[in-house]
Amino acid sequence: MSTPEPAPIPAARSYEAVLTSIEADLRDGKIKVGDQLPGERALALTHGISRASVRDAIRVLDVMGVVRTGVGSGPQSGAVVIANPMAGLAATLRLHMATNHFPVADIVQTRIMMETWAAVEGAGRPRDAGQEESLHKLIAAMAAPDLDREEFHVLDAAFHVMLSSLAGNAVITAMMESLRQAIQSYVSAAIDNDTIWDAMVPSLRAQHSEILAAVLADDGVRAASALKDHIEWFHSQTHPM
Repeated sequence: MSTPEPAPIPAARSYEAVLTSIEADLRDGKIKVGDQLPGERALALTHGISRASVRDAIRVLDVMGVVRTGVGSGPQSGAVVIANPMAGLAATLRLHMATNHFPVADIVQTRIMMETWAAVEGAGRPRDAGQEESLHKLIAAMAAPDLDREEFHVLDAAFHVMLSSLAGNAVITAMMESLRQAIQSYVSAAIDNDTIWDAMVPSLRAQHSEILAAVLADDGVRAASALKDHIEWFHSQTHPM
């Protein structure tokens, strides 16, 4: 039996030279947030590629939240370096969830790992009055009797993201913000029956209040336990075995 030939290594795309170069310049501090990238012609000449390939690279960077593009002239025109990691992560998560590459069970498990860790860290860190007020406002908004289901889902996702941000970890905050729309999407899709939803809402409100009370009492272990129970309970209600 003959040995199968190894799969050929895909040829590098022309625009990847631009991405690699910009990554190196960012890492070395040659380019910083707020700087304007060289124009299409200059990048094309530098890398020996077409201006169309340069445009492809700029589009990729735009989607990834690394640059913002503008028209006209001046410091805000062209491609300006920004730092919006949530943009790229959120788009990737949504698309891969749409292809069922990321099963809901895996999203749930990831949430539990990140949110329980963040709860323990956040409960032990100093908080300002604005953060606590914002969390109380979200709880109060979710308690409104005339709140429809979609509005509740938006507030629910915002509550979890803000709670995780108390840990003060920029990576966790970016990942949770990126998960926000994915969380909101699977929560919204999980329930299509108003009767079932109406029966669940009182428990959800009570669970959110318990989580927040534990965090504000600086009891990270209790907050983490309440979060884990809350996430697993919701998943069990919407995806029964």
